[in-house]
Amino acid sequence: MAIDTIFTAAEPGRPGGLRAMLRRAWHAGRAWSVTRRTRHALVEMTDDELCDIGVSRAEAAREIRKSIYWD
Repeated sequence: MAIDTIFTAAEPGRPGGLRAMLRRAWHAGRAWSVTRRTRHALVEMTDDELCDIGVSRAEAAREIRKSIYWD
């Protein structure tokens, strides 16, 4: 089970160039930051809150231990 945030695709632009590379890096960094924050928010949720979103404490713990680099 994966708990992820949905992102809209970045605007299509020119395939190459420094600007495109920097844009991709910025979006990747933003996605990493959001994933990290949302996973660590699971730590602070009560069992009732986890139950409301359909996640057990064990599933939340597994999600928190995941590497952001290998999802």
